[in-house]
Amino acid sequence: LVFTEEDKYGLYSNLLFKYFLAEGIVCGHDLFVASAKEHPDNILKELPAPLLDDTYEKEMGEEAAAVKSEDFQDSMKIAWRYQNLPKMEASPATFTKFGHYYDVSKKMPPELFQSIKWHSFYLHEELSSQPEMKPCNMNSAYARLLQSIQKIISQEGFDGSDPQKKQKNILRIGIHDLGSPLWGDDICCSDTPEDIHSLTKFLYILRGLLRKSLSACIVTVPAHLIQNKAIMERVTNLSDMVVGLESFIGSERETNPLYKDYHGLVHVRQIPRLNSLICDVSDTKDLAFRLKRKLFTIERLHLPPDLSDTVSRASKQDLAESAKLLSSGCGAMAIGKKHLDF
Repeated sequence: LVFTEEDKYGLYSNLLFKYFLAEGIVCGHDLFVASAKEHPDNILKELPAPLLDDTYEKEMGEEAAAVKSEDFQDSMKIAWRYQNLPKMEASPATFTKFGHYYDVSKKMPPELFQSIKWHSFYLHEELSSQPEMKPCNMNSAYARLLQSIQKIISQEGFDGSDPQKKQKNILRIGIHDLGSPLWGDDICCSDTPEDIHSLTKFLYILRGLLRKSLSACIVTVPAHLIQNKAIMERVTNLSDMVVGLESFIGSERETNPLYKDYHGLVHVRQIPRLNSLICDVSDTKDLAFRLKRKLFTIERLHLPPDLSDTVSRASKQDLAESAKLLSSGCGAMAIGKKHLDF
């Protein structure tokens, strides 16, 4: 269960959501898409187009050439005492294959997602087509969604407890904008919501369904609207992986020279624990994302070596305060080459 905290305007979390679904289509997995905001059919039509291997190499070659030209321009300006310091490489030096890569500037061809099985759950259609459900100490929209997921798992042969007669496959479940007022939940509207345990119960049952079936799920939630921190802690504990996206749009960091190369920060709140009592702690805590011309990349955030003499003293103080917001391990990671590329 992958839990994604949406950025303020939902631009980049929506892109990550579509990447998850696009990877399922390319791998031949079945899809289940649920939403109360946008019709699942429209979401599938907006998926990014996959990049072929040779196309990806060409794209990365162009990106590398652009980075080298920037480095040359910077070397003309950089102070001599910093020239011999190790330079952080956020982009891959060589072609490394990990999963599939996608072109966000193009849409996936319709024949690709028509070749796989996919199921949709659009809340407004479900409310109008099905009779009113009996109250079960849970939001009725969540109860309908759970019932629909359980039905697909049992009917399409994804139940791990039953012997599989046909060839095994994986079900990818995507739930968009869960917990928003469109789902009939009021956790975003007040500090003391009436259905304070509805979302927690939903995720608890959903996790049970995922454990006994051949399925994986991504859930996006507008966490910045949830004022009650206790709810967020419960939701985090019920998820396997929790990732938060913080966009710079509309914030002071958008115009801050320290973050000029990035569009937002990635906060890894929790990663899965496999056969251990504690999770593996990554040596990288400072991650940032940026949307390039065709690729969405997650890179290690690093600070510039020094500011030019033309920057005013007040700006330097602002940058120093911004640097304090970063974790202490930022400077020590300037020698790594690992990156996450989507």
